[in-house]
Amino acid sequence: MKKHIVMLPGDGIGQEVTKAAKKVLEAVAERYHHTFTFESHEIGGAAIDSQGTPLPEDTVAACKKADAILLGAVGGPQWDHLPGHMRPEKGLLGIRKKMELFANLRPIKGFKQLLHASPLKEEVVSGSDLLIVRELTGGLYFGEPSERRNGGKEVVDTLAYSHSEIVRIVDQAFQSARVRRKHLTSVDKANVLESSRMWREVVEEKSKEYPDVTVEHMLVDAAAMKLITSPSSFDVIVTENMFGDILSDEASVLTGSLGMLPSASIRSDGVGLYEPVHGSAPDIAGQNKANPLAAILSAAMMLKYSFQLEEEAEQVENAVKEVLDARFHTADLAVHDGVEVSGSEMAAKVIEQISSNDTTENIMRCYA
Repeated sequence: MKKHIVMLPGDGIGQEVTKAAKKVLEAVAERYHHTFTFESHEIGGAAIDSQGTPLPEDTVAACKKADAILLGAVGGPQWDHLPGHMRPEKGLLGIRKKMELFANLRPIKGFKQLLHASPLKEEVVSGSDLLIVRELTGGLYFGEPSERRNGGKEVVDTLAYSHSEIVRIVDQAFQSARVRRKHLTSVDKANVLESSRMWREVVEEKSKEYPDVTVEHMLVDAAAMKLITSPSSFDVIVTENMFGDILSDEASVLTGSLGMLPSASIRSDGVGLYEPVHGSAPDIAGQNKANPLAAILSAAMMLKYSFQLEEEAEQVENAVKEVLDARFHTADLAVHDGVEVSGSEMAAKVIEQISSNDTTENIMRCYA
């Protein structure tokens, strides 16, 4: 298989973690006899500094020709003084919109060696394995321009969805549930919002096409509480943009580390943008302390969702698990009786596992 990947390192530690993920993809290509080509472009603060915009046209053009996109992170305090339309984050929002990446997939899965670091008791978070499917290009964040009235003392934000926008994200969620544990929780605020009532109607309509998937409706406040009290009860959650933004951030802390969480933003033809959940962490940028595992797991999602390379994706995920089971960790991870390594060393260990397919015991013996 031959695929072309656009790298958007972005800001801060984005440069380091995307470099690590690229090396992992190259190792996968070598082992499975694929050809992955790469080109790099600017986005976010780096693009502002060099080109005066958070999303240059050459970046957009390159992404539109790519089979998949790997993003590092955007943002940093040095750009906080800029007006809203010039902030680094506008680059990320812009590329999602221009690429029509309407579905955000965020898996939340606990790793055994890290569960003790969760803010929840281990017995509560143990066994958690859920996928949040968030609508990404509509709703409150993309409604009519916000308006201030009455001398700035009143403000109006608009939440708008079309029927077709809801249908496509709900269909994506049903497809995801069908290949997992066949349980879909649709989250809304149908007791208050008309948009949520339409959302619920669409879910009911679509459920007839997926009789093998069990569906439940849940109000967003109840879902937020249940994520804390019983996260393992969820399989796939589907919800609109703002609710998904909040719930996915809430869920991201359950397993103990943002440094372990990947995400994907995809469109209907499978082209997607893959990125770690964590930010640009400018305080540790350039120090080789950044944890590359979320970016590496994002690359695994690329293999699975954009390239349909299930075996290769599973190999990467297993390699990460084996290295953690061998108790290697970066500075951000709290692993009992573990061995702390740098970001590049962590990536190297994952690559060695991909290349050799050693067991955990063999890894421990090699690095004892």
